[in-house]
Amino acid sequence: MKFDINTLVRENVKVLKPYSSARDEFEDFDTAQMVFLDANENPFENGVNRYPDPQQASVKAVLGKMKNLSTKQILLGNGSDEVLDLLFRAFCEPKIDNVITLPPTYGMYGVLANINNVENKEILLSNDFHPEVESILAAVTHSTKIIFLCSPNNPTGNSFSTESVTTLLEKFNGFVVIDEAYIDFSEKASWLAKLDLYPNLIITQTLSKAYGLAGIRLGICYASAEVIAVINKIKPPYNVNELTQQRALERLSNEAKIQNEITSIIAQRTELLQVLDKVSFVEKIYPTEANFILIKVDNANQRYAELIAKGIVIRNRTTQPLCENCLRLTIGTAEENKKLMEALKNC
Repeated sequence: MKFDINTLVRENVKVLKPYSSARDEFEDFDTAQMVFLDANENPFENGVNRYPDPQQASVKAVLGKMKNLSTKQILLGNGSDEVLDLLFRAFCEPKIDNVITLPPTYGMYGVLANINNVENKEILLSNDFHPEVESILAAVTHSTKIIFLCSPNNPTGNSFSTESVTTLLEKFNGFVVIDEAYIDFSEKASWLAKLDLYPNLIITQTLSKAYGLAGIRLGICYASAEVIAVINKIKPPYNVNELTQQRALERLSNEAKIQNEITSIIAQRTELLQVLDKVSFVEKIYPTEANFILIKVDNANQRYAELIAKGIVIRNRTTQPLCENCLRLTIGTAEENKKLMEALKNC
């Protein structure tokens, strides 16, 4: 399959001249002794009186080293939601193009499709929550620009098979976006190593889950340099603020602590799975490679209300396709999980 990115970029984006900020125009100098009078900033130093680096060079350098990728293959956003929105705005023509999503999955794909006035073709996962590859490919038209895969999937917790994803990458002449928000909790390898093999592969990750930085809103897009260049044309100039960049650098510098937390979460997940197996009203426990567990119970609304009454907040997913009477439990600390276990036993 010959992949040509120019057939996917919106015509107005192709000719777009991006906004050039003051900081974009000033680079490659030793800034330590420079006097900055270019951006109409308040000159009194307080740590955030200057505009942030619009290209987040320091954060990208750290991520590039960690992931063994060029910084030209990385784009950062105000959470993964901004990254996903930028993909719609760069490649999907409103009222004309469509995308494919695989419910039950992350709800923002559909929300962003609606916001951008792009048709969302929903192809349900199988009963065991895996992509129906032939049905997906059968739904593709010349106006299909993106297929969204969440792997490990939210809310189901399972990863999609290498064979399924490879087939879609090789047979679909559009973008396959793999949302790897939960990849750090899985034993399966990230698809990052395949970026150079598949020019239509886009991967999103986040610092919100395993890295414990949900509050700073930092999402990451990994793709070919050509794809990143297109998205950079339309992103806001200062979409990632200075405090977010500083906190990300601080957290990324402590890989050992992050790994210890991931190990703890996985251990707590194993312990919770063992307890759930003995809870009478739990009818099914779905396999998980994420920091949460999806369970099927006798009455999701009743059990959700009971846990709320005991001070435990979980997610009721019973309204989602294929998830009738299902609850999603996030893995907490050992103390939090102990409270959950006691509450489950006493429901």
